[in-house]
Amino acid sequence: MKRGALKVMFVASEAFPLVKTGGLGDVVYSLPHALHDRGADIRLVLPGYRALLRQLDQVRILGWLDVRGAEGIVSARILETRHPDFAFPLWVVDCPPLFDRAGNPYVNAGGQDWPDNAERFAVFARVAALLAQDALDIGWQPAVVHTHDWQTGLVSAFLADQPQRPKTVFTIHNLAYGGHFSHTDFVRLQLPSPWWSPEGVEFHGGFSMLKAGIVYADAVTTVSPTYAAEICTPAFGFGLDGLLLSRQHKLHGILNGIDTRIWNPSTDPHLPAHYSMSRILPGKRRNKQALLERFLPHADDAAMQAPLLGLVGRLVEQKGVDWVLAAIPVLLAETDARVVLLGSGQAVYEQKLTRLARQHPDRVFVVIGYDEPLAHQIEAGADLFLMPSRFEPCGLNQMYSLRYGTPPVVFKTGGLADTVVDATATTLDDASATGFVFDTPDVHAFLLAIHRALELYRQPTQWRRLQQTGMRQSFDWSDSAGHYLALYSL
Repeated sequence: MKRGALKVMFVASEAFPLVKTGGLGDVVYSLPHALHDRGADIRLVLPGYRALLRQLDQVRILGWLDVRGAEGIVSARILETRHPDFAFPLWVVDCPPLFDRAGNPYVNAGGQDWPDNAERFAVFARVAALLAQDALDIGWQPAVVHTHDWQTGLVSAFLADQPQRPKTVFTIHNLAYGGHFSHTDFVRLQLPSPWWSPEGVEFHGGFSMLKAGIVYADAVTTVSPTYAAEICTPAFGFGLDGLLLSRQHKLHGILNGIDTRIWNPSTDPHLPAHYSMSRILPGKRRNKQALLERFLPHADDAAMQAPLLGLVGRLVEQKGVDWVLAAIPVLLAETDARVVLLGSGQAVYEQKLTRLARQHPDRVFVVIGYDEPLAHQIEAGADLFLMPSRFEPCGLNQMYSLRYGTPPVVFKTGGLADTVVDATATTLDDASATGFVFDTPDVHAFLLAIHRALELYRQPTQWRRLQQTGMRQSFDWSDSAGHYLALYSL
């Protein structure tokens, strides 16, 4: 790393491919790499989950930091590792009582939050703040500390009153998850009493780690321009809209990118066949056939001609899964479409989708869980991608879909509104259309958008043009990295 390079410390609770529960993990992998490519000197700080530690090879102990936990002092061992998937060192906060456990980073096997999450992420934040001040005397001190989502919201607060501190940037990936805890937790963790006020972390009688990030960071970003405006309104603000409105001077909407090396239909190792914008058809057709054959004994001509609708995502209300459930029986009755869905989430949605698949085994294909290769195969093999989120801070799957020539059907919100151009007579005529957008939040409007899409699907020349326009869009991370570098230097 050349001398004088901007030193940036990323602090996050997950990063692909080591640990990932959603889009946050993808961003925390891709953005620091895009910054590294532009000359920044990066360190990424992660919790030492059991699943993460198992994937590390050579590890160096940087030292130990003792910080306050809920029942007294907690000791954390700081490990440095070089991982083949990362171009910069990782710093891992190894604290076995808090992070060495099986399962999900945030919830137990029953889907309930870990009861000690307040302590886990308060301790993580205290350690990260100390590392940002070079407490281990390593000789590396960041100019910028970039933290992500509620799990790291306290980092900016711990740094706020420190002399000679780095600049702090806090990114909200999804305001719906606020990191809410009780006043009892606040007291047990011995957090600074001045923080306990409506101008600090206090929120409806408890405290919010996400609010701490908004209040105490020097700059707050979120992951699309439209979402930055939406969260300042009561409809999308989750009770923090007033606070965000008052902090608009430091709120920036920067659209996420996608990793175009990983998500590239012409080189993707997960695909049975590769294809490109100039030659879509044979490869896309082969991927569709392979996807159908995963679920059907034989993909005959009728199955290949019929439109295949894909969905990959969390099965929760935010993602409009209830609209999808309501739409499927109508589509089965009125069209020849098939549907393939991959995801996990609320048990009721998992059960209803599984039941639909059992009732219609030749037309509805459902895989409950997380399967990265299958996610890529659905993006490539489906004809149309369903993403009817009620709100979507940025969304990545609609960008993957565009890149893979699979026009998305989206609700006009957040990053979906910023990335998908509705196919109307005008936009089809001037070749700016990339997908199908509906702007009324209900299943009827969703179905109308799908029917418009299916109508166009029957017009191969128009459809190919729509696919090519989508594939031509640039969502490379280097664009976003430029915006972040400009923000860091403000």
